[in-house]
Amino acid sequence: MKKIKTAIIGSGFMGGAHVEALQRIGGVEVIAIASMDLNSARSIADKFSIPKIYENWKDVLASNEVEVIHNCTPNNLHFEINKAAINSGKHIISEKPLTINSKQSAELLKLAVRKKVVNAINFNYRFYPLIQHARIEMQKGVLGEIYLVHGNYLQDWLYYNTDYNWRLETGVSGESRAIADIGSHWCDMVQFVTGMKIKKVFANLVTIHKTRLKPEKSVETFKRKEKKSFGKAKDIEIKTEDAGTVLFQFENGTIGTFTVSQVSAGRKNHFWFEIDGSRKSIAWNQEDPNKLWVGYREKPNEVIIKDPSLLNEDAKRFAHYPGGHPEGYPDGPKNLFMSVYNFIREGKSPLKDKKDFPTFEDGHQENLIVEAILKSNRLQKWIEVK
Repeated sequence: MKKIKTAIIGSGFMGGAHVEALQRIGGVEVIAIASMDLNSARSIADKFSIPKIYENWKDVLASNEVEVIHNCTPNNLHFEINKAAINSGKHIISEKPLTINSKQSAELLKLAVRKKVVNAINFNYRFYPLIQHARIEMQKGVLGEIYLVHGNYLQDWLYYNTDYNWRLETGVSGESRAIADIGSHWCDMVQFVTGMKIKKVFANLVTIHKTRLKPEKSVETFKRKEKKSFGKAKDIEIKTEDAGTVLFQFENGTIGTFTVSQVSAGRKNHFWFEIDGSRKSIAWNQEDPNKLWVGYREKPNEVIIKDPSLLNEDAKRFAHYPGGHPEGYPDGPKNLFMSVYNFIREGKSPLKDKKDFPTFEDGHQENLIVEAILKSNRLQKWIEVK
C-alpha cells in the first residue's frame, strides 16, 4: 500500500482526534504538526511519534513532502489555511465550519474545482455503521412517505457563566455558536440520511449568559468543567446563542424541528434524531450509537444492533468489529478519513468520480443554513436557504 504523507495544523481537541484516527487507518504517515501552542504540539508529536513540529502553518504548506493537510484550527483560520492549502496543490480535510461565512466558502468551492484537489469536511457522525444503514434504508423507501423529522443536540459544557472557550468569541468563532458548532452536525445528518435538503427555516435563539468570566489562560474545548478553579478572570459580553429551536422545511415540503443547547445540565453530547414515515419510524442517539430504534403502529417496536451480519451490504464496510463489540466516536473520523485517503490513493478525480465522504460543497450548504437561521432569528420570520 502506498503511504500518503500528511500534516496536521492545530493541536487542540480535534487535532489530537485527527492524528489518532489516522494512526488507525493504515497507509498514512503523519510527518508534521503545526501550532502556535508549541507545548500542545509537542505533546501530540511525542505521543504519536510525529517527527516535525512547526509554529507557523505556512512552513507546512511549503513542504514538498506533505500531500494532504488536516485543518484543525479555530474557525477564523479555516478560510485562510484552506485557501492556501488548495493553492499549494495539496488535498485538504477541514474541520467544520468550513469558513465563518458563505461568501468565503463559495470562494473555496470555486478554487477547489479550479485546482482539482480532493477536499473533505469532518462531518464525522455520518460514518457510524447504523447511520450508513439508515441512509440505505431511506433510499430503498422502506419508511414510506416521510411525515416529520425532529430531534435535538444538547450539551452542558458551557452550562455556567464561568465556562469559557474561544468558541464564545465572535471574532474567532463567527456570528453563530450553538447552531454553527453542533446544529450544523444535526442538519448535515438528517440531510444525509433522508437525502433531502433543508430549504426554509424559522428560528428562535437565546443567549442565557449575557456575560461570562474569561480566564487569563486559554481553556481547551470541554476541559473547563474538569478544573476546580481557573485563576483571574474578567467579564466578557457574549453575542452568540447558547441555545435555540428551529422549525424547517425540506425541499419537498416535509416539515421538521430541532433544538440545540450548550447549557442543558446532564446532557454531555446528546445528539438525537427521529424520522417518522408512513410505514415506520427510525430514531438514533449518538450517545448510544450501536442501536437504531425502529417504531411501528401495528406491531412491537424493534432495536437493530450494530452487527455486520444485520446491516445492508453497502453499510457493512463501516463496521469493523463483530456484533456485541461496540464502536464509538473515534470510529467516525476513522471511517471518513479511510474513505478520503482511499479516494486519493486510487487516483480518482474530485471533479468526475463519485465521493462517499462530505466535501466542501456540504460545508458550504451548512454555512447557508446557519446564515438563514441567524437571519430568521433577527427578523422572526421564515427565511429561505439560498
